Amino acid sequence: MNRNRFILHLNVADFAVAVERVVDLTLREKPVIVAPLQAARAAVYDMSEEAYRDGVRKGMLLNRATRMCRKARVLPPRFELYRKAMGSFVNEARSYSPVLEYGAEDGHLYLDITGTHRLFGTPPDVGWRLHRQIRSKLEIDPIWSLAGSKLVAKIGSRLVKPVGEYIVADGEEQRFLAPLSLNLLPGLSSVERQRLGQFNIVRIGELASLSRVQLHGVFGRRGESLFALSRGIDDSTVRPEEDRPPRLVRDHIFSNDCADRSVLKGVVGALAVQLGMELRSTRMEARRVGLRLNYTDGTSVSRQASVRRGIADDDSLLGLALTALERGLTRRTRVRSCRLIGDRLHPRSPQLRLFTDPTTEQKKEHLLAAMDRIRQRFGREAIRMGSHPVLH
Repeated sequence: MNRNRFILHLNVADFAVAVERVVDLTLREKPVIVAPLQAARAAVYDMSEEAYRDGVRKGMLLNRATRMCRKARVLPPRFELYRKAMGSFVNEARSYSPVLEYGAEDGHLYLDITGTHRLFGTPPDVGWRLHRQIRSKLEIDPIWSLAGSKLVAKIGSRLVKPVGEYIVADGEEQRFLAPLSLNLLPGLSSVERQRLGQFNIVRIGELASLSRVQLHGVFGRRGESLFALSRGIDDSTVRPEEDRPPRLVRDHIFSNDCADRSVLKGVVGALAVQLGMELRSTRMEARRVGLRLNYTDGTSVSRQASVRRGIADDDSLLGLALTALERGLTRRTRVRSCRLIGDRLHPRSPQLRLFTDPTTEQKKEHLLAAMDRIRQRFGREAIRMGSHPVLH
């Protein structure tokens, strides 16, 4: 498989713990757990390798985690600190390529260094040099892997966690993947792994031995994706921030994990109002609202609801948000946090809509504008529609 691409994947294992250890040197080589201490049913946000070896996992209840690792030092998460550290991490990598993709504060980034050899040397040299630079300047030690695609590069970094590097040469993708467990294959759900396990297929090479027809017979259209994944075929590009579709995101972390539907509706309703205010202030509209629910046990569910034409008013956004919530509440497990996303954005058209009373439309716009001014001056909860849920 000759793609003539060089994708570098860097991953700072247990990023929150790594940053805390830079700030406090006494934490090094000791078990550390990061979790919100004020929550009645606090769950593990991150943990060190030492705590992981004792059985601690992300999303585990804190009281259980501390029983499994009694010597662990428990710290509250400091998200602003992690975001600042992530910014410094990204800036160090950016000097080698402008084509860079990264998360919020998770310690992951992809760097497309195709064609940079004249400036910085061979791709492996870039990996070693960047690794030394980050470790020297930021005092964190990232894993790095090099391959011809994001998929294979990510799997390579998973093999060497918590420290090390891995290089997959061009054309060696299938040989590299064949002996590996299906658990290392990104994009494969637990349900799909269980289904494959019923056929005694537990390694990526065994999955790759199946034809398109066989996979389609078991998984339908999803079989085509599994055919490509098992062979390391991934044409997705590294997408810089400026190339990603615009979207608006609002988050809420519950002080105590919540399973009360009325409280969840109140929170989602308040987030929808915040989205509406932002959309109206920028003269934008959204055609889709997505909701991500993060449960206490570390699992998450994402659901969306969409409309054909763009919307920016609170009632319409609330309707989509609550629809997404109903679709996502499929478990009895408590919810730790949620994220509301407005995407498929486009500028609002100045053209009046047909088959609507312009007077009614203008009255609604004037009402929303007046409410926005009150919220900006006195706070988001200063005024709301009587039909909207209350944020507890």
